[in-house]
Amino acid sequence: MPRTRPRAGTGSTLRSGDELAIRRIRWTLAIFAVLVVASTVKLVQIQVVDAADLAAVGERQRARTLELPASRGRIYDRDGDVLATSIQAATIYADPRAYRGTRTPEGREVPPAGEAAVVADRLAPLLDADPAALRERLEQDRHFVYLARQVDHELGEEIAALELPGIGVLTEPERVYPAGTLAGQVVGFTDIDAQGLQGLEARYDHVLAGEPGTLLLERAPGGLDIASGIRELEPPVVGTDVVLTLDRDIQHVAELAADDALERYEARGASIVVTEVGTGDVLAMASAPGFDPNHRGDEDPADRRNRAVTDVFEPGSTQKALTVAAALEEGVVEPTTTMEVEDTIRIGGSTFSDVSRHETETWSLHQIMERSSNVGTIQIAQELGEERLESYLREFGYGQPTDLGFPGESGGLLMPHTEWWGTSLPTIAIGHGVAVSLVQLANSYGTLANDGVAVSPRLVRGTVGEDGRLSPVPAPRSHRVVSSETAATVRDMLEDAVSGEFGTGGLARVEGFQVAGKTGTARKPLEDGRGYSDQYVATFVGMAPAHDPRVVVAVMIDEPYPFYGGLVAAPVFAEVMEAALLALRVPPEGSGTDLSTAVRLAAEHAELLAEEAVAEADAAAEAVETGQVDGAEAGGADDPP
Repeated sequence: MPRTRPRAGTGSTLRSGDELAIRRIRWTLAIFAVLVVASTVKLVQIQVVDAADLAAVGERQRARTLELPASRGRIYDRDGDVLATSIQAATIYADPRAYRGTRTPEGREVPPAGEAAVVADRLAPLLDADPAALRERLEQDRHFVYLARQVDHELGEEIAALELPGIGVLTEPERVYPAGTLAGQVVGFTDIDAQGLQGLEARYDHVLAGEPGTLLLERAPGGLDIASGIRELEPPVVGTDVVLTLDRDIQHVAELAADDALERYEARGASIVVTEVGTGDVLAMASAPGFDPNHRGDEDPADRRNRAVTDVFEPGSTQKALTVAAALEEGVVEPTTTMEVEDTIRIGGSTFSDVSRHETETWSLHQIMERSSNVGTIQIAQELGEERLESYLREFGYGQPTDLGFPGESGGLLMPHTEWWGTSLPTIAIGHGVAVSLVQLANSYGTLANDGVAVSPRLVRGTVGEDGRLSPVPAPRSHRVVSSETAATVRDMLEDAVSGEFGTGGLARVEGFQVAGKTGTARKPLEDGRGYSDQYVATFVGMAPAHDPRVVVAVMIDEPYPFYGGLVAAPVFAEVMEAALLALRVPPEGSGTDLSTAVRLAAEHAELLAEEAVAEADAAAEAVETGQVDGAEAGGADDPP
């Protein structure tokens, strides 16, 4: 059979086709290999390299972390009565994502879980809100919005029971003050987030605040909670309780007395400080007008100020006890010293005078203090000298804040003696040209009451931990200023100033107790610090029982009418001192004169007291004004009360 020969070119064509197919297969394999490698690299990047970051992104899309506020620690008075606490309230919030459609990573459309308008209409009457305003908040481009903060817990439960889409309810502590206005300026208040803003709430915020917790919720794309999803809770840590030195009963009486003085004497303000001798504990610190920290907003912001520590004034004749104490301690005078006292003395081009005209007389230190003699006190100060007077006043606590650490506390004003003018020594010796806060004045007399040892005042006794036990704060600082003999001598003089025939503090007497104290009346510097106004500050500060003092009470009344310390501040002192001695269960010691007789004698001197106090203040102010700038600078130290 004849062999058939292939046609020319056929073999080469087959070989060319095979090679083309092979090349195509190779390219396909190469592309596939590249795709496999790229996919592998991408998978490694997703599952290994970027796994943590992508998981976090996914968690953020599904989860919402809410901060849970800590319950703030309580504030107690010295006997355990609650002055500030936190109660459980409800906070209503929304997730606006529930009211707009979303798309899943797979591209699936997810419809809204609800309509913002419908939810707003349901909530508005419960929250006493405008439906349109609520709807506007629900339609915000956010994941979390507050709708109402710290509403009644029962209302929160009612709203939660409605199971409205996108609406959640949290339990949140609300700060309340069960005692209302009591010690309002001292305790202070917090903002809605439980952060201390004023008073001891601000001063001890780091102790009271506690630590917030967190709540992690997992949610579907529509914003609804996933019942079986992640729900992690880290509970908040409750804040530490703080126990104050304040005595609720004494504080109550002090506030009533301050309010009464404000009304009775048509005054601009009044402050009272009560301290315990030896411990430095502040038993009461009252200021009027006051305010209720539970209902803030309508009152004058100035009424929130703790005037007893933030405001300063010229102490007037209450200063004379410190001047005499310094002179006795330095030995420039003795308890038995007598001196010739005229009714005027001229220094630095200014004339200082006693308010009652008298012949040149020989007076003892007791008589100088009892009669509140300007001339006699200035003569003693001249023997003492500027440097030593300044030094002792600073030792008594003038010129620097106390250790209270109270927000906004003033240090007063006492210029260095190197900057004193020709009239500075006499004006400062009798309580002008120097500025103090009421707590400074009370503390200086506390030093005399404590046998010459100064003890820093304190408002906090300690803290209460989880075990319920009181952890006392460190003992207050103390240092000796004058000897016990000097302190006792000055107390005797101050007793004469209250119970003596010519004493200016007769209305400060307390039945059953001997009282030692001093009146003060001073004209107020003008608010611009240049000269003096026609308004006055009336003060009285004293201690009882006089021979073994337990309590010091200081009273300041701003712009009263009438305006002399012996007639407006002294009776307030007596009322508060009597309450304090009763609260501390101090037994009566018996006084030389019964109360009715004391009041009658004091009333007989009323007209004289008025003339003397006004003349004393006017004379001192005139001396300051004509003797350069002492009083003007003192008046500019702080805003007037």
